[in-house]
Amino acid sequence: MAAPMKSMGSSFNATSFQKKTRSKLISIPGTRPSVQNGQLIVSTGVTSLDYLIGGGLAVGTVLLIEEDRYNSYSQMVLKYFMAEGVLCGHELFLASAQDHPDDILTELPAPILDDIASHSPMEGRMQLGGPHASQDAMKIAWRYQNLPKVQTALASSSRFGHYYDVSKKMEPEIRQAANCHAFYLPEHSTESSAPRSPLLESYSALLRSIQEVIRKGGFDGAAPPAKSRNVLRIGLPSLGSPLWGDDLCCRDNPAHGHALTTFLYGLRAVLRSSLSVAVLTIPSHLIQSGLSV
Repeated sequence: MAAPMKSMGSSFNATSFQKKTRSKLISIPGTRPSVQNGQLIVSTGVTSLDYLIGGGLAVGTVLLIEEDRYNSYSQMVLKYFMAEGVLCGHELFLASAQDHPDDILTELPAPILDDIASHSPMEGRMQLGGPHASQDAMKIAWRYQNLPKVQTALASSSRFGHYYDVSKKMEPEIRQAANCHAFYLPEHSTESSAPRSPLLESYSALLRSIQEVIRKGGFDGAAPPAKSRNVLRIGLPSLGSPLWGDDLCCRDNPAHGHALTTFLYGLRAVLRSSLSVAVLTIPSHLIQSGLSV
């Protein structure tokens, strides 16, 4: 009886309870599988926002952010998103119709350093005071030990999500290490589209540029297996503003009323099957006017 039972157990273990191998995409720096559905996610650069949206931003999706009145908080979220890409070693694509993408990148926030505790006031107190000063220093040290720490170099891509100091700018040496693709609308010659065209030429040129970067960079899954994979982070600030040639907010009967919606549908289709993720900021008047995607 012992031999048959051993044979059955061996066969049972070989056909069931086999540990599934994880997808190779999980090994991409700055990404991890969602605990909810296993989908590959990246950090937005704002840990509290990651928590609200289920752990992070899913690769292959688009996040739309309604711009606030003075377009300050929405732009800061976009800069967090791009700064997180720099620290994780992701490639960047930044498009703008107003400020040049290079100027936007110079405004990225600086990551918080690992040695935050070593630069704390407790060092001086421990050297100058007696027993009471030592007790105060221990209380400060206890508070500092629970603070999140961020590494100082690009090797910090091993962690998921970082913290930033908005009062400081990212060091040029760190920022310039990232591979960034820029799309500045005034530098792209666009022809006026025919009346009632479903897609403006400015949006069409932007979509073509994104598709080209995805294809040439191997973000569409066409890269050979031996090539290391990466994620493309796409930032599109103030999309839909009149600077893009969109007259949605300028006329009662706009000639391109569905141009932005058509572009968003096209962008979502392009990203769905790629290792890309996009964050867009939309002027609030477009949201209030009933824009739906």
